[in-house]
Amino acid sequence: MKRTRATTLIALAVGGAVVGFLVELAAAGGGIAVFIPPLTLPITLVAIAVIVVAFAVPIRRATHPRAGRTARPIDPFQAMRVVVLAKACSLSGALLTGGGIGFLVYLLSRAVIPASTSIVFTVTATVGAAILLAAGLVAEHMCRLPPEDKDDDPENAHAHST
Repeated sequence: MKRTRATTLIALAVGGAVVGFLVELAAAGGGIAVFIPPLTLPITLVAIAVIVVAFAVPIRRATHPRAGRTARPIDPFQAMRVVVLAKACSLSGALLTGGGIGFLVYLLSRAVIPASTSIVFTVTATVGAAILLAAGLVAEHMCRLPPEDKDDDPENAHAHST
């Protein structure tokens, strides 16, 4: 599995910002109340971020043992599930961060600025999404395998024996 690319994250964030702005614009144009994220959204996003990193810690410990400790075997299916979950968190975090920025741009671009609680809730949701994005990337990095030492490989032993 390949690492998450920055271009993918940027594209999702920009797409989320555009869609978020247009959804708010369409809602206001249709006479519907604009979307203000609830306070529970950033709390949930941060909780998911903590859980994803907590799932990645045992894999990191198994693949990168400290000095004096031996590497213990890990279940490859568990490791793959954690990597996929981490990648999903980084991608959805980028999309939600972009959406939050789109909502925020819409709210701040109005002639009459809305109540400060609307702006605070939108900013906290955007920060929570950014934390989810960062946690997904950290967890994905924690699940990397260490580089193999070419000197210990029996196939390459003949190259150093001459």
